[in-house]
Amino acid sequence: MIARSRIHFPLMAPAMLALLAAMWAGLVRLGWALPALSANLTIAHGPLMVSGFLGTLISLERAVALRRRWMYAAPALTGLGALALIAGPLAPIGPVLITLGSLILIAIFAVIVRQQPALFTITMGWGALAWLVGNGLWLAGQPIYSVVHWWAGFLVLTIAGERLELARLSRLSRNTRLAFLGAAGVLLAGYILTTVAFDVGTRLVGLGMIVLALWLLRYDIARRTVRQTGLTRFIAVCLLSGYVWLALGGVLTLLNGGVMAGPHYDAILHTVFLGFAFAMIFGHAPVILPAVLGLPLAFHPVFYTHLGLLHASLALRILGDLAGWWPARQWGGMFNVFAVLLFLANTAYVSRRSTPLD
Repeated sequence: MIARSRIHFPLMAPAMLALLAAMWAGLVRLGWALPALSANLTIAHGPLMVSGFLGTLISLERAVALRRRWMYAAPALTGLGALALIAGPLAPIGPVLITLGSLILIAIFAVIVRQQPALFTITMGWGALAWLVGNGLWLAGQPIYSVVHWWAGFLVLTIAGERLELARLSRLSRNTRLAFLGAAGVLLAGYILTTVAFDVGTRLVGLGMIVLALWLLRYDIARRTVRQTGLTRFIAVCLLSGYVWLALGGVLTLLNGGVMAGPHYDAILHTVFLGFAFAMIFGHAPVILPAVLGLPLAFHPVFYTHLGLLHASLALRILGDLAGWWPARQWGGMFNVFAVLLFLANTAYVSRRSTPLD
């Protein structure tokens, strides 16, 4: 386990720096009186959070699972790209490196699909493709608002594919699998349509998110495991609460269409990238971190504190967005950051108290 952490930690470290830098930039964008550090850092808030942190994390997880050396190039490139974004003057090196990293993730999923051709692996492959397309558009100079839905597709389809894999244990019917395929198809159609009819395509994306969230709420095994105890129940609570945020994000996207900035834009993005994505991270961290870094991490009820703070602070932020209540939006954003920092602190605390792994 020590050897594993020595190999994987240098790849994980840039992702953590990207997370911290993205949160700092997010607070600056919300109007908190913090040093901006650099104009580029403030602009790079979204790319750092999605590609620098989440993209590196997901790529590293795939490389660890398959144990092929060349696959580590994906998290290495995206991590270096994140560092370049933080440095600022090195642009456009950052977008180039991140796009190359996402291209390697496509190659990784090509191997995965070839080994196990199934709807869930193909769905995750679609997610990787959405990330590559989004990064390519970003590299080509497209504005973030026209790229961000592709990035959201990366996360939504990746997580949905993973959950579909586990849902197979309940022996899904053919019609149920077709319903999943239909929801994913609506999402993909919406992403593609945004390139030629942004408003209509965005609303279609919203519809797809709603349908997919409802499917997950209905068929994910978390509906049953939430009745258990300990870590199993905590993961289920994280998942189910994340699906609710995904559904709300879909409703807001469907109603608002192709907004490019402003409070409703903020609400749409953070229901998905924060409420949905970070609920998934909180739930899977006790499983992923031991596998990736070799850290012992037994379940502890304290984990519910950062999950509860995440949901409460995001609800305050969204309320501020929709009601035009600026202080609520600002304080909600501040406590969003506190929730993530509390997650890191709780994880470190519990890891130190856990029994070392062999």
